Amino acid sequence: GTNANQAVFFGLTQPGDKAIVLHTSHGGHISHMPFGAAGMRGLEVHTWPFDNEEFNIDVDKAEKLIRELEPKIVVFGGSLFPFPHPVKELAPVAKEVGAYVMYDGAHVLGLIAGKQFQDPLREGADIITASTHKTFPGPQGGVIIYKRFGETEEIAKLQWAIFPGVLSNHHLHHMAGKTLTAAEMLEYGEKYARQIIKNAKALAEALAEEGFKVIGEDKGYTESHQVIVDVSDLHPAAGGWAAPLLEEAGIILNKNLLPWDPLEKVNEPSGLRIGVQEMTRVGMFEDDMKEIAHFMKRVLIDKEDPKKVRRDVYGFRAEFQKVYYSFDHGLPLKE
Repeated sequence: GTNANQAVFFGLTQPGDKAIVLHTSHGGHISHMPFGAAGMRGLEVHTWPFDNEEFNIDVDKAEKLIRELEPKIVVFGGSLFPFPHPVKELAPVAKEVGAYVMYDGAHVLGLIAGKQFQDPLREGADIITASTHKTFPGPQGGVIIYKRFGETEEIAKLQWAIFPGVLSNHHLHHMAGKTLTAAEMLEYGEKYARQIIKNAKALAEALAEEGFKVIGEDKGYTESHQVIVDVSDLHPAAGGWAAPLLEEAGIILNKNLLPWDPLEKVNEPSGLRIGVQEMTRVGMFEDDMKEIAHFMKRVLIDKEDPKKVRRDVYGFRAEFQKVYYSFDHGLPLKE
């Protein structure tokens, strides 16, 4: 996914061009930032105005920023991505000033393919970049999807930026894996994506009932595979304390900056980011999310020994040993 971002920046922009991206504290990916691929290209990076209450880009302020800066490229999408971004609202404004509209769908590509999130190209994006190993459950890699835009010269520049710009050759075993994944997504993708979102909402609700501060309550917590929890009230080191402790208990998630965190808190951010796509893929449903929420409560709120909780986590996980939404096992059946 980062290689895909790199290729777009190198293919369609020049050093000194302006870009508007999502700040990492607001969920943007590091490759969008001055210290990432955008900075390597020499772009003048600006960040979207963000509405902390809505946990999304502030549309009115963003319109003004686009017209004021007249950027070469605007970038939607990111790594912390509970709600669709306002592509439909802001893409026409970007086109007015001649900007490319890029959408980093690394985390939500499977939800887009499953028709359960948003449809960036039809909403006005020129290009989608993505990883092929998150909600789209294929082998590790990246992809660039675009509709025909501009002149053929622009497409040639983008192709050059891919090869020999950031890659030397493709891997045929990855191509085979991605082809099979695409075929499975055509067959099962809508049901898979729909269950992912049901599970994410169920986990968020269960965590809130267990006493956690889950972000986005007024908006139904999430519209994606991600659940965001603010654990700053549980320990001074917040996510920097919680994530390693949960790992000891066999629960893998990551600490994450939240919009109100300064960058200096990168090692002790307020948040935890939880993705449910893999739990869904092995056949878990909403009731199973309640079990997971309770495991987390035992570790972080009840302060149980994580090694003791781990035994129960492993016993719970042992019941889910097949990969569903696949040609091997089809759809999971509820007991």
